[in-house]
Parts: sequence; structure tokens; C-alpha cells
Amino acid sequence: ISIYGQSFCSGARSAFYLLLRNAVRLVVVDKVADFILFVGKLVVVGLTSGLGYLYLDGVLFGNTALAEFQPTIHFVIVPLAIIIVGSYVIVSLFSSVYEMGVDTIFLCFLEDLERNDGSAERPYYMSKQLMAILGKKNASVESDESWSGLGGR
Repeated sequence: ISIYGQSFCSGARSAFYLLLRNAVRLVVVDKVADFILFVGKLVVVGLTSGLGYLYLDGVLFGNTALAEFQPTIHFVIVPLAIIIVGSYVIVSLFSSVYEMGVDTIFLCFLEDLERNDGSAERPYYMSKQLMAILGKKNASVESDESWSGLGGR
């Protein structure tokens, strides 16, 4: 919304229409990002619940010096359920921040494509890697050979 330098409602409207004009790209990027974040959530929840089970069951620190810190629990289901729910909530909060960053970069990318055409007068401002993925290029600018950026030295 602050991309446009407008008030909240008019900036949100401009962003909405930008996303509406690029609905196909929006769906593809949104679904790919959602899938990657979902897999990441599954990995984190799986690792924390697996390590939690190994700790609660006594396998993790079995015959080490840390065995005295091992809890004596007969039913690991309730603590394991708490670990699973807690790790899912925490990883969801962290991934929502990442998802907001993806959405912001995507909105800037769409604005760059609409405002610029890659010419010398209006070059793209996106990263070189993103231009390579899209097959876009900035027009090369003829450089003056006598100036090297250090006062001609």
C-alpha cells in the first residue's frame, strides 16, 4: 500500500487492481508458496514431535550423563499432543511472516513489470536472478570508456 504513496484505502484499491490484472500469476505464486510453506511446516512439526517422543520415551538420553533429567512418564500421548500443537502454532506464526514477505516482493515485482519495460529509459529494478527466471533483460547502456567511476583514473 505504501508503494503508491496514497492513503490506505486508495493504496489497497490500487494493489487489488494490480493483483486482479495479474490473476494467473497470483494463483501460481500463491499456490507454490503455500505448498512450500506447508511442507516446511510438516518438516518442523515432524522433527519436533519425533525428538519430543524420543525424549519422553527415554531413547534420546538413555545411557548418558543426562539420563537423570529424563522424565518418568507412562503415557506420552498427552505431552506429545501438546508438543505437536505447540510446534504447529509456533511454525505457523513464523511462516506467516515469511508469507507476508513473499506477498510484498510479489507485489513489487508486478509493479516493476507494469511500470518498466527494460529499456534504457525505464529499466527493470528486480534482481538479476528474477530477470533470468522470467527471461527479461534490461537494455545495455552504452558506457563512456573515459570515465571509470574514479575520476577518469
